Amino acid sequence: MRPDRPPTDPDVDLHVAPQRAELARGRGSLLAAIAAGGVLGALARYGLSLAWPHRPGSFPWATFGTNVSGCLLIGVLMVLITETWAAPRLTRPFLGVGVLGGYTTFSTYAVDIQQGVAAGHPRTALLYLAATVLAALVAVRAGMVLARLATGAPRVPAGGVR
Repeated sequence: MRPDRPPTDPDVDLHVAPQRAELARGRGSLLAAIAAGGVLGALARYGLSLAWPHRPGSFPWATFGTNVSGCLLIGVLMVLITETWAAPRLTRPFLGVGVLGGYTTFSTYAVDIQQGVAAGHPRTALLYLAATVLAALVAVRAGMVLARLATGAPRVPAGGVR
């Protein structure tokens, strides 16, 4: 975070006048960046689901691949904008919250699990449940490590997340 800009509060309650006033102080551009990025990310996810459909009860590879690749990209992005270069103010909201938030789809992940169980494939649903969480966490970490290697950012000590 840059010291000349206050932190952005993602928990603005529009029913509280002082919080609602935050939007009038330049937060409209923040919401626009998130929305525009979300549209792009959701379109990419939708295209991938059309190209790689699955039937209920089978392993939902498209959703799995989308979520894992999105997590990898989130790991890369966070290293780039927090450790490597000074990103413009709307970069993180546009790319991180918008594009990658719209691209990843953990709500579809939950529905896929429910549909797998309902279709009589609880083992596949359980495998998918566990594999997605594990692969997503590994992917974020791998993205961070790969970005640091590619940019020459300093190594993180063992046990540190940074």
